[in-house]
Amino acid sequence: MKISWYPGHMHKAKKELVKTLSSVQAVIEVVDARAPAASTNPLLQELALEKPKLKIMNKADLADSQLTQRWLDYFNSQSKQSCLITELDKQNIGKLIVDSLERLSPNSAEDINVSQTCLIVGIPNVGKSTLINAIAGRKAAKTGNEPAVTKGQQRIKLDKRWTLIDSPGMMWPNLEEQRAALCLALTGAIRQTALDIEEIGWLSAELLMEIDAEALLNRYRIAEAPESTEQLMEAIGLHVGARNKGGSLDWHKTAEALLNDYRSGKLGRISLEAPPA
Repeated sequence: MKISWYPGHMHKAKKELVKTLSSVQAVIEVVDARAPAASTNPLLQELALEKPKLKIMNKADLADSQLTQRWLDYFNSQSKQSCLITELDKQNIGKLIVDSLERLSPNSAEDINVSQTCLIVGIPNVGKSTLINAIAGRKAAKTGNEPAVTKGQQRIKLDKRWTLIDSPGMMWPNLEEQRAALCLALTGAIRQTALDIEEIGWLSAELLMEIDAEALLNRYRIAEAPESTEQLMEAIGLHVGARNKGGSLDWHKTAEALLNDYRSGKLGRISLEAPPA
């Protein structure tokens, strides 16, 4: 199965992005701290190559803290780029963002009266709307557990000079790297109805066993490491009581339980990627 998702409204969002980029002084990209590389949009890197970029690793409370620190160091080492980490508490995030933008934008210190605009982007379900509401101090953006909630651009005043332009969550047409695509499916960036949940569940079980087998064994009270993915999924299904009316194991419910447990943090703080050495 090839994992892919690119609804029609995202093609429209790309055209709006190209138009908006020409008029902004900086770009903020919100990524998932559990999969910072997979959730980085290659289209943005291509289209906004010369723009100063602020990377915000969101949902850090669900990610491995040591790997998150390594990602922070990695992103901060890149040219014309800075990085921030956000968890559940986003109390001072607006000021942190403005301070970072002031350091990044080469013209920001020339005239305090010159207005500046910044575009904020992120793939679906990365927590961008929740972040914007924290910045604005009000419900400025719709939020939800499903991807593609934001449908159009909106403007939010950060301070006297900086204005934030929000844009809908946008994927890219071809998810060529399928391990990265699996990370996006596992974190919830791809709409559930666009996936074969059973197959994604099995692939996710294999990936999580590779990354942190102990977390799975502890969560589902499995005494010994299963010899196969089927045995692992059976053990998960039995533990969560995923059975059909006839008493047989319900693979769909089993896969859903595994995905929900990972996304909610019930498996622990598990990052799916490590930064380049």
